[in-house]
Amino acid sequence: MSATEPWICPTCANHVTTPFCPMCGESPLRPPDLTLRGIGAKVLHAATTIDGRLLRTIWILLRHPGELTVAHLNGKRMPFVPPFQLFLIANAFFFAMQSLTDTQVFGSTLQSHLYLQDWSPLARSLVAERVAKLRTDLPQYTSIFDRAAVLNAKSLIILMVIPFTLLLRMILFRTRKPFVTFVYFSLHLYAFLLLLFSLALAVAAIEIRLGGLGLGSPVVDNLLSIINLSLCGGYVFVALNPVFGSHGMTRLVKAAALALTAGFIVLGYRFAIFLITLYTA
Repeated sequence: MSATEPWICPTCANHVTTPFCPMCGESPLRPPDLTLRGIGAKVLHAATTIDGRLLRTIWILLRHPGELTVAHLNGKRMPFVPPFQLFLIANAFFFAMQSLTDTQVFGSTLQSHLYLQDWSPLARSLVAERVAKLRTDLPQYTSIFDRAAVLNAKSLIILMVIPFTLLLRMILFRTRKPFVTFVYFSLHLYAFLLLLFSLALAVAAIEIRLGGLGLGSPVVDNLLSIINLSLCGGYVFVALNPVFGSHGMTRLVKAAALALTAGFIVLGYRFAIFLITLYTA
């Protein structure tokens, strides 16, 4: 059956004379579709289409900050992965890298919260109260906490995007843009950051292979943090122009402020995961 011959849509029972049903988008079933060759062709087409869109999207995200946001706002969406889906893909890749490198960035262990964080004195007090309330001991609770923290860090990571979006709107309060502009900008920024964190984990893992301590070394940890923050600032600086039309010294100041905001939100998210896990685990 050719694409122009009349056919009945199996989904909505509509009589169709076009290659695709105008009601639901269904296409007619052809004999080759039920063969192994036909199935293989569809799998290959689907894989290359998805990979092509994803690779194109990541390339634009990294090479031309801000252009993805502008493209989606202008309705140019088919060539690229949608912002929220891209954020989820970057999130999945980041947590896969954490598993491969056996490192937790957001889902820090209880021992890390108790002794290695800026809020460790407060954490020790809160954990002692929680352990006493649950009538358990610290070793047993530590095991429960660590498992729950990893799960919470994965499932709640969108929480970082929300405050940044609101603060971005406040900083750019004079910009007359629809609110979705700030949402898309934030999703793209944090997708960029998650990919950046993934690269940092890979670098730390290589450093361990060479005999170092990786992120366990304050020098390596601080150096990677500075690089990540600098690249975050660079991304924001470049992206502010095509998305919001920012330029000049105000653009530089806004980029610095937003980069620091993103950094503080990352730290705040780690502390938030501690509190959420503490009172739910």
